[in-house]
Amino acid sequence: MREEKAPGTMTLVASPIGNLEDFSFRGIRTLKEADFILAEDTRRSLILINHYEIGRKAIISFSEQKIERKLVAVIERLRNGENGVLITDAGMPAVADPGSKLMKACHEHRIPIDVIPGPSAVVSAFACSGFSGSFIFEGFFPRAKRLKRLLATFKEEERAIVFFESRYRIKETLGLIEQILGDRLIFIAKEMTKVHQTFFHGRVSEVKAAFEGDVQGEYTIVLGGREPNGG
Repeated sequence: MREEKAPGTMTLVASPIGNLEDFSFRGIRTLKEADFILAEDTRRSLILINHYEIGRKAIISFSEQKIERKLVAVIERLRNGENGVLITDAGMPAVADPGSKLMKACHEHRIPIDVIPGPSAVVSAFACSGFSGSFIFEGFFPRAKRLKRLLATFKEEERAIVFFESRYRIKETLGLIEQILGDRLIFIAKEMTKVHQTFFHGRVSEVKAAFEGDVQGEYTIVLGGREPNGG
């Protein structure tokens, strides 16, 4: 009787959110030992792989647009005993990327999973924000009318709200926040862990002045919840 082959393990490996020195020793070892690597953006992931001299690996593009047609083949490789790793552009996989679909599929097919924790823009920004208690995470906000409707649902929300924003929309988003939610406290982290890291803290009306003119960088924002006086 043929013995059934044990499946491989799918490991989530947190990648640096900016500074390559933030990568863990266990993350390096796991990448070196993996049979294949799934990457949200192969070009950005190659910078990390080459920096730590991981060696030649099968690197598979696993972006939101490609996950559906590649998921079956990935699960099959894992069922055949290969060990895979998922890394993202920056930070912890499966937080604001297609990694959650892979984890769901692994659970459904009883594929063992592992995790190597590490950098997270969400947690890092909240830790630096000065806010306390619990928070909710919204990823990237929707556009236009959908954003206005979403912000309206936060009028009575007392928890802090963490979200990502691009340089193309941050001025508009801050204006809508002030218009719909009032002049709340806010913390904005620009280019965390990178050379041009900058933090902004204050009322929305105060910090939005910093985003006039040509705006550059990537942003993680922590918006304060409803204050006792209704603000």
